[in-house]
Amino acid sequence: MKQEELVKLFDDINDLHVVVVGDVMLDNYWWGDVDRVSPEAPVPVVMLKKRESRLGGAANVAINCRALGAKVTLASVVGKDHEGHLLKDMAEQEEIDTSLLMLSKERITTTKTRIISRSQHILRMDDEMTEDLGVKDEHAFIDKLLKFLQIQKPDVVIFEDYNKGVLKENVIQRTIAHCKEVGIITTVDPKKTNFFSYKGVTIFKPNLKEVREGLNIELADVGQESMDEVHGLLHQELQHDITFVTLSEHGVYYSNSSSEVIPSHLRSIADVSGAGDTVIATASTIYALTRDARFMAAASNIAGGLVCESVGVVPINKQRLMEECVRLLVEY
Repeated sequence: MKQEELVKLFDDINDLHVVVVGDVMLDNYWWGDVDRVSPEAPVPVVMLKKRESRLGGAANVAINCRALGAKVTLASVVGKDHEGHLLKDMAEQEEIDTSLLMLSKERITTTKTRIISRSQHILRMDDEMTEDLGVKDEHAFIDKLLKFLQIQKPDVVIFEDYNKGVLKENVIQRTIAHCKEVGIITTVDPKKTNFFSYKGVTIFKPNLKEVREGLNIELADVGQESMDEVHGLLHQELQHDITFVTLSEHGVYYSNSSSEVIPSHLRSIADVSGAGDTVIATASTIYALTRDARFMAAASNIAGGLVCESVGVVPINKQRLMEECVRLLVEY
């Protein structure tokens, strides 16, 4: 791809409409100082200095898609509670459409609170429900989602699965079937529980750990031959179009009509948190525009590496990604 084509590609992302479906959560960070141990129990006493809430889970994928320039609609079910309203408000502040974000009296909003002192995690508290959606919420969510897809016809639907109960098998399969009918690309970042529920998806993007767990194999080697075998096993179950596996420090692997292990680029890694969210967002938008699995894999490989250079969960910087793609992928 020539430089001017690459620049135009990144401009064209602004015309895409992406729907992100899955488990959203609120990530709370509480910072403070520890100067003493509690007299009530042998635990540190934290004097809180600062609190911050961030969008997590599928909402972080949505933020990455927005950072790339796409129009984004977030589809999920959260609690009709303070945290749910806060999450909705925060998403709207990021210019994410929340018309498919349902607030349910039957659920609570998944919230993860991290207490930090001097850059060290002291404690994490999780407040969540991991049970599947109840029948009432499930039917209402499916009806709302499918009607939206029928009318709006977005370019791509991303499933972001964190095993928190929104992506039930029926939700997954009915959405994929509807997307096939109306010609919408589907991509997924799966987890173990519903690993083989995404039959017929366009791009199946697990990481190495999820492949090992999902297929119940050791997979000590991540070379071309072993990864081609992985693709064969996955395709036998899923009948999907493209396998795209992130291999941590080994890079990424893709397979459709051709296959390749693409090595990672040398980076100063500070934090891998949120890299998977960036990769699925980049892969989905790039493939929606190019239909080129090899280029999609190469660009996403760069995006994942770039966000690992920053501490904490940060969205991709579109300008920097474009510059790196121009530097590394011209004539790729």
